[in-house]
Amino acid sequence: MHDSPNPFRRSVDRGPSSLSARSSSGFASWCATRRPDPWRTYTPSAAASPSLAAVGGEAGPPARVEDRSGRRKPAASDPAAPVAEGGRPGLVLCAISGRGTPNTTDTDPADAEPEPVETPSVPDSAAGLWEPAFPSPELVHAAAALLPALKEPPGTLAEGPRWELTVGPGMFAVACHDWSKRERTAERQRAAHAKDIDQAVAQHLATGEWPAPPTPRQPITGWSRKSRNGMVRRLCELDYTPLFAAGRLPAMVTLTYPGDWLTVVPTGDVLKRHMKALRKRYARAWGEHWAAVWKLEFQRRGAPHVHMLCTPPHGRAKTTGQTFAIWLSAAWAEVVDHPDPEQRRRHELAGTALDYREGLRAKDPKRVAAYFTKHGLLAAKEYQHDVPAEWQAPGTGPGRFWGVWTLQRATRTVAVAPEVGIQAGRIARRWARAQRRTKFVTRPRVEQDTGRVRHRRTRTRVHLMTNGNRGWIALRSGPHFAGLVGKVCSTPSSATPP
Repeated sequence: MHDSPNPFRRSVDRGPSSLSARSSSGFASWCATRRPDPWRTYTPSAAASPSLAAVGGEAGPPARVEDRSGRRKPAASDPAAPVAEGGRPGLVLCAISGRGTPNTTDTDPADAEPEPVETPSVPDSAAGLWEPAFPSPELVHAAAALLPALKEPPGTLAEGPRWELTVGPGMFAVACHDWSKRERTAERQRAAHAKDIDQAVAQHLATGEWPAPPTPRQPITGWSRKSRNGMVRRLCELDYTPLFAAGRLPAMVTLTYPGDWLTVVPTGDVLKRHMKALRKRYARAWGEHWAAVWKLEFQRRGAPHVHMLCTPPHGRAKTTGQTFAIWLSAAWAEVVDHPDPEQRRRHELAGTALDYREGLRAKDPKRVAAYFTKHGLLAAKEYQHDVPAEWQAPGTGPGRFWGVWTLQRATRTVAVAPEVGIQAGRIARRWARAQRRTKFVTRPRVEQDTGRVRHRRTRTRVHLMTNGNRGWIALRSGPHFAGLVGKVCSTPSSATPP
């Protein structure tokens, strides 16, 4: 049988000698007729625009190039493109660090003269590293003065609900309170508390023993949503100017416990005493009160740890002559004071952490609040809010999950007319809706065939200001938003009729 060549069969020999001379010449001719790709085979000419002058070259890409579809589009400057013939090598800027490196693409390394590369120096101040945008209390008071306040005689308390607008460094709130009703409720609570005290004193005089304190209604197993919302609002109301008044950089300080943590911190009250003792040592060592925001979390092994946002001091401690990082490790180990020498040695080596990178992200009140609440938004970090079983018994709970040291509130509340309050609430609600914030929720799904219930995590939109246009929103600059609201509400044409 005569074997005829199959024109549709492809060669499977992929060795280096599989291509014949004819196929090689055919491939070369095909490449010659192929339209060149301007994005891959671009060589700048001498007539090109001098876009490399800033980095040492004398030529650059043309002002406009054509893509594969034939359309003309502007081309960005390419610092990494080779320099023109006869030009001296310049510096190629790194896209990550921004440092310059010698460019010898088209020049023989033996003929090229090496140019010195500037080494970045360490800055002497915080200028350029951290640019805080925390509104000052004076700016908050100035923004509150722009709101159309309700004129009332001093010393009077009107009956019925009152609309109020609250401005803070990082928040704006709309509320409607009946202060007369709240005052009467507070009087009744004080009278009931006085009766309880009288009964306790009578029992002590009769039996010689005080009544047992009431037990908690339920054990604390996690961080409640109410506490989380309260922390976010408080962090948006604080005056952060004492943090950067001295020109120091912020940092995130982490305090952890040794491996055998139950021996030194069996309850949450002990942890609060440890933090109080560390705060007193700081005042003696550095001669100032510790201004910080702290939050309590738990590791997978159950051990508690505390995150603190502060501005570490410079220099050396007055008591020990150590820098802040070394002083913090030694002071925290002394405060915890584990009885096992090996546990204490390891705790002093790895019991604290000082991270300036995380601290530099705190540039405004909203970002500070977002950092301390990001673990609650991520499912992978939600376990850090689960209280260990050793702390869930009555009387051993963690107590407060967060706190503030030295920093004070900087808010201003203005009473306004009902039409102004309603209009301000609508503006805040629409602004919050435009942000398109989302959250994860768990929804049950029932299978129709088996009746089995499964839970699926889905993303849904966060609804704010839904209680009759009342509530509060977190902002990067509360005074700026309040100024815009005051401008809109003060316009006669935009006023809502009563």
